[in-house]
Amino acid sequence: MRSLPRGISFRSRLLRSGFLILAIAVIAGTTVGAIRFWPREPLAQQIPSSTAVFDRNGRLLRLTLARDEQYRLWTPLEDVSPEFVDALLLHEDRHFYRHLGVNPAALVRAAFSTYAGGPRVGGSTITMQLARLMYGINTRSIGGKFTQMLRAAQLELLYSKHDLLEAHINLMPYGGNVQGVGTASLVYFDKPAAKLGLAESLTLVLIPQSPARRDPDADEPVALRAARERLYVRWREAHPQSDSTDPYVSMPLRYRRLSELPFMAPHFVNAALARQSITGSRRIDTTLDIPLQRLTERVVAGYVREQLDIGIRNASALLVDSRDMAVRAMVGSADFHSAAIQGQVNGTLAKRSPGSALKPFIYALAIDQGLIHPLTVLKDAPAAFGPFSPENFDGRFVGPITATEALTRSRNIPAVALSSQLAQPNLYQFLRSAGVSRMASEKHYGLALALGGGEVTMEEAAMLYAALANRGQLAALRYFQDEPQSPGPRLLSEEASFMTLDMLRTTPRPDDPFTRKQDRLPVAWKTGTSWGFRDAWTAGVFGPYVLIVWVGNFDGGGNPAFVGVQAAAPLFFRLTDGITSGDRSLAEPIFRQPPRLERVEVCSASGDLPNADCPQIASTWYIPGVSPIRVSQIHRRVWIDTRTGEQACPPYDPATVRSEVFEYWPTDLLQLFTQAGMPRRRPPAPADCQRDVPGGTPPHITSPVTAATYTVRAARVGKESIPLAANADSEVRRLHWFVDDSYIGTGAPGVAIGWNPQGSGRFIVRAVDDRGRADSSRLEVVLVR
Repeated sequence: MRSLPRGISFRSRLLRSGFLILAIAVIAGTTVGAIRFWPREPLAQQIPSSTAVFDRNGRLLRLTLARDEQYRLWTPLEDVSPEFVDALLLHEDRHFYRHLGVNPAALVRAAFSTYAGGPRVGGSTITMQLARLMYGINTRSIGGKFTQMLRAAQLELLYSKHDLLEAHINLMPYGGNVQGVGTASLVYFDKPAAKLGLAESLTLVLIPQSPARRDPDADEPVALRAARERLYVRWREAHPQSDSTDPYVSMPLRYRRLSELPFMAPHFVNAALARQSITGSRRIDTTLDIPLQRLTERVVAGYVREQLDIGIRNASALLVDSRDMAVRAMVGSADFHSAAIQGQVNGTLAKRSPGSALKPFIYALAIDQGLIHPLTVLKDAPAAFGPFSPENFDGRFVGPITATEALTRSRNIPAVALSSQLAQPNLYQFLRSAGVSRMASEKHYGLALALGGGEVTMEEAAMLYAALANRGQLAALRYFQDEPQSPGPRLLSEEASFMTLDMLRTTPRPDDPFTRKQDRLPVAWKTGTSWGFRDAWTAGVFGPYVLIVWVGNFDGGGNPAFVGVQAAAPLFFRLTDGITSGDRSLAEPIFRQPPRLERVEVCSASGDLPNADCPQIASTWYIPGVSPIRVSQIHRRVWIDTRTGEQACPPYDPATVRSEVFEYWPTDLLQLFTQAGMPRRRPPAPADCQRDVPGGTPPHITSPVTAATYTVRAARVGKESIPLAANADSEVRRLHWFVDDSYIGTGAPGVAIGWNPQGSGRFIVRAVDDRGRADSSRLEVVLVR
């Protein structure tokens, strides 16, 4: 067999070897690349992190523990001072970007120095240190050291240098359970790692070498300062062109102790953390304002201390900026750390009965639905709404009262009467559309909803009052700086919102009922007291803020002192005064006047357009085409025959006839005037020539209620009676009652007569006064066994 020339054989073998090496390199490179870029969990997700919560100005509120009970705030490499990174590489691993996880020369040098009796020096690279910290490797034995090197090589294969360095700076130990430069910077220097000075950066590079000996939780150790000075010399040698100098390098630094780590606004921070639990954010920038929070906490705690003798032991307060719906202050209880008052419960999130605090929204809806304007005269008189017969808080009735007075004096009867007339939406539908949660069915509440029969949280109340401040536009509360403003549905018109706040601003302060300082911001406010004296509320709007205050017990226990105007209002005004005096620049947000809003003169006694005989005129807001405006019928001129004292018939003889103006009030209100010691003169009876002349106010049936259903036992048909009653003009002396076409009887206005139904069915009840004016009401009678 013929052999190849020797030179050709050598070249062939060399070529084949080159191809083999190239193939091995390609396979190795492909393998390493596949390993490097194969999908894997990032290091940032493998290492548990704390959460840092900041106020609106970047002040730390709280640093939480990570799930492994360490203070470790994961900080991206880009958010760390470059001087710290440079000093770390200079001190720990100058060849970090050139080795593959292990530096053999450094290991040999460290071993020789250690075993030859020289000073102990470290030979571990940053990657090796990371492996030890991540996997908890004991590196004091040769086997442990070998495992550390294998793990370091594995990390280098799997992750980039950037990720490895980032993970290392977040695991560096700083004594106790403090890990990571981001955490240490916040704990010891109260600043983010990006704002570290040179002296601070050098210090935080050195502490992890010996956390126990160099722990700065007390005064700065002398050894730490000396080591910093030595490292500074090396840093200057490595950066000869740098202008960075720091006079504090050779001076003792001031550190904050770990025990001094802030724990501020605990209820708010807990609520913010709960809202952010889904996203898992490590840094939370909130809307809270620390000065406002501290003021609110101080005022609430001081007020509760002063009121202990009357049983007030707890209170909550919520302050919201209506301009962007940001929560500025939240105090969930008077003392977060008090177990006696269940202080860790957040009262701003609890469902409580608001009492009368929702009445402004009844009046706003009534304005929008054309039922009232601010000076409409309502009746504060005994009334029944089916089985519901509400009473006023003081147990009295004041008779005719303007809508503004009825709201500011928190009269129950007018509020319930208006609520009964609301439709599309009624109060229940309004609250549902406003996002009030966990409401029962509408039938469950009935008209009692107007007096606090439902429950709301302080957050929900703040949103409702902020809607008034924002001209009827609902919006959600904001806890976070990056949280977008999310406008909700329009609940009320601009005009109704404006008028309602204008009405509420006339409420006199409890501490200053007769005078009002001119330098105070106007405050539109309303109180509420729940049934059984369990909750006292005050809610209101001043300047750009909405403030909600609650006083009560978390266990629901009642206390006669828990009255809104007596228990909550003083605290409310202490807070408003403190906030306004602390910021003299506060002003109300500028809004244009609602486009449909106009002013009109009305008769003060009736709230209607003044007729020629109205003695006193006032001015009020109204919405053209919506607000109820008619000519007043209260004051009427009557011609009286001086010989008989009765009303005269035309033509009028000036020699025997004189004229007087009388007030024509319904009979129920006349009775209230009499009970109050203010009887009204009743006009003389009409003459025979006037009895068939229509005019004046027709009667108003008060019983039976329109569309009511009455149940009668079959065994008592003809024996059980249904009361028939109506109010009428003051000139009316008799009312005639009819059911369908059957005459039932005659009675006096305001006095009930009985009707005994003889069977079931639907009926129409009519009341006709002695001038032929009538009113009717439908009812149904159902027989039961």
